[in-house]
Amino acid sequence: MISKLDFQVNEFPPELFARITAALEVARDLGRPALAAFDADGTLWDTDIGEGFFEFELREGLLSGLPPDPVARYREMKLVDKPAAYAWLAQINAGHALEQVRAWARAAVDARPGGLPIFASQRRLIDHLRSLNFEIYVVTASIKWAVEPAAARLGIDADHVLGITTHVSAAGVVGTEWTLPITWREGKAERLLQATGGRRPVLASGNTYGDIALLESATDVRLAVSTQSAAGELHEEERRLWAEAEARGWYAHAFRQLE
Repeated sequence: MISKLDFQVNEFPPELFARITAALEVARDLGRPALAAFDADGTLWDTDIGEGFFEFELREGLLSGLPPDPVARYREMKLVDKPAAYAWLAQINAGHALEQVRAWARAAVDARPGGLPIFASQRRLIDHLRSLNFEIYVVTASIKWAVEPAAARLGIDADHVLGITTHVSAAGVVGTEWTLPITWREGKAERLLQATGGRRPVLASGNTYGDIALLESATDVRLAVSTQSAAGELHEEERRLWAEAEARGWYAHAFRQLE
């Protein structure tokens, strides 16, 4: 899960925003495709939307046929096979109409205490990209359907949210068969390039080493961010990406300082 909200968030310093916007202008002058891609949880907002949706479904008693302790089952799966664990959070919606699942997802976002904690700096960056007529994608290892209503708060439509899904029948009912590629690590870049017809983004941003392939797919601006305190579950994954960013001269920003 993403770290708790009782830590101060540090937004982009003016010089970082200026460097990024200058690089975007250079890319535009070079005729690069006007594309940008962002990871979701821990990158755009200070929470895990996918796991939050799972908790909402359990709390509201929306699902049936689950194991006795579904949270423990999910945590155990993550230790063994993360992509399978993430896909399971989609599979447990099998048998329900996709529109029902999407309605639940909207309700889960609406019900968040204190609202959706979007990072102001990322909102500002997205607004700037939009002013340059960039097409903006969210690429996430969370369930696509869970992330769609959160992305909408940033003006990003469902067609531009690329995440984990399972097969949906012609009648609109969610099934259990994974939709490939799974949007985790290499699968994030693979799915993005499928969606863009092979066009690489000018800018990509993420917060963990699981986003490494997504950042590598960018042509000009690779932005690594961090949100975790030392106690955060993703602390080591963020440290790995941060080290990679430093070694390769990428842009980096700590919303919370890594310890």
